[in-house]
Amino acid sequence: MGELGVAVIIEDDLDVRGLLEAVLVQSGFEVHTASCGREGVERVREIGPDVVTLDVGLPDIDGFEVLRRVRKFSTAYVVMLTGREDEGDVLAALQGGADDYITKPFRPREVRARITAMMRRPRHGSGAAAAGTSRTVPPASGGSRSSGSILRCNGLELDYRRRTASLHGRTLELTRSEFELLHEVLRGAGAVLSRPDLVRAVRGGQDRDDAYVSDADERAVEVHMGNIRRKLRDDPESPRWLATVRGVGY
Repeated sequence: MGELGVAVIIEDDLDVRGLLEAVLVQSGFEVHTASCGREGVERVREIGPDVVTLDVGLPDIDGFEVLRRVRKFSTAYVVMLTGREDEGDVLAALQGGADDYITKPFRPREVRARITAMMRRPRHGSGAAAAGTSRTVPPASGGSRSSGSILRCNGLELDYRRRTASLHGRTLELTRSEFELLHEVLRGAGAVLSRPDLVRAVRGGQDRDDAYVSDADERAVEVHMGNIRRKLRDDPESPRWLATVRGVGY
């Protein structure tokens, strides 16, 4: 096994597949490849990788169908790759359980940075200790309160160390990105967070403040926040947890 774990590349373009393989090997992964969707699903099932890069336009079944099948049995980090920067594709990928979405042509260093940032985040539900402890914030009216690594607000409880979230005792099934975003908002204790701030939180908080944030990155945050609202059953017109500050963030 590589230093960072195992990766599976599902990509039909030989040149792109070779480039991704070189990037991931240099990053410290043991790498396996597949040139079509069905083969990719079986590779993921057999190998149990930590990371999957998945092309949308495959010759047999498309990447969204591969993602749907993979998510039935795997919690691997999934990065979708496509030549189209279509908002519908971004929505479909993130709502289907992808962790990130990168358009072609991509910069190898960007792919490497995004994947290594994901690997720094504990898997949702893994119980692994998080790097650092949530800061303690004073309770405010309707705001969040913290106790060690646990944040609470209006019946919502998030335990960062255990990677669990619940609402009035009911477990919330959140993706890794959704968990990171909800944690970032709750620990802000009412502070307004910009979309670039939240993009950096999804990337693992390691980016410099001047790191490039694309429109697709910001749209991805909007999709994630919409999914969180849906799972919380939060009314955007009268929110209890997530309020949109128009032109700024959340």
